[in-house]
Amino acid sequence: MQNGANSEHAEVDGTWQHWYESGEGEKDVILIHGIPTTPHLWRYVVPRLRGAKVHNWEMVGFGDSIPEGEGRDIGVARQAVHLHAWMDHMGIERAVLAGHDLGGGVAQILAARHPERCSGLFLTNSIGYDSWPIPSVDAMRAMRPLVRRTPETLFRRVHATFIRRGHDDADRAKESHRIHFRPYHEHGGAEAFAHQIDDLDTDDTLAVQHRIPRLDVPARVVWGAADRYQKVAYGERLAADLGVILERIEEGRHFTPEDHPEPVAAAINDIVARAF
Repeated sequence: MQNGANSEHAEVDGTWQHWYESGEGEKDVILIHGIPTTPHLWRYVVPRLRGAKVHNWEMVGFGDSIPEGEGRDIGVARQAVHLHAWMDHMGIERAVLAGHDLGGGVAQILAARHPERCSGLFLTNSIGYDSWPIPSVDAMRAMRPLVRRTPETLFRRVHATFIRRGHDDADRAKESHRIHFRPYHEHGGAEAFAHQIDDLDTDDTLAVQHRIPRLDVPARVVWGAADRYQKVAYGERLAADLGVILERIEEGRHFTPEDHPEPVAAAINDIVARAF
């Protein structure tokens, strides 16, 4: 359970998918996390959301779904395919898509390829265009054999460092590392992480960049302006393409849903109120 949410899972087109559900309303919100996190990234945002049924979706091959990713493409574009199939399975015709980091890329791709399924779009410190993979991840991809054999004690420190550098709240960073590292500890550690980064492909977002300005839905872009991983210039570009003003959290770093849930939730609530 997560903040009183129900943990759900189902087989969708031959793939077991996992998500959390909470809230009530005629409108649907789908929250999409990134790397190296889990749906619990949104744990402080979910209780602040109003007027919608909230689906906190777990990417295939991430979090407790790490085992389901074995032998599968778990790249960002493929995640959008999985999510689209899951929406069909759930009978969700349209939803507000809210994404952070890789999850923001999934939201962009789904909205761009299936605009009829998107009733609103929220992005926070999201990948986009050619903003990713970040240099540190590229370096690890170049050393795949070594990364796969990294002892858990060392991988734990690497994960903790990555999480800490993405937070401006030190206490929240410690909590975040503890929560998001557990699935790696239980499901393969560095080997699982290596598979996740193996499938990252910048072309996934570049392929839909020309469609982003065509989206005619309520949108908000909120950005931790001190982010070391996804630079604020990319947030400005996404906001401009969506026809909105970038909302900056000046002291915020990468993991805005954890450090700054209030403005994140407020923006999503605004989209829900305007979504059609």
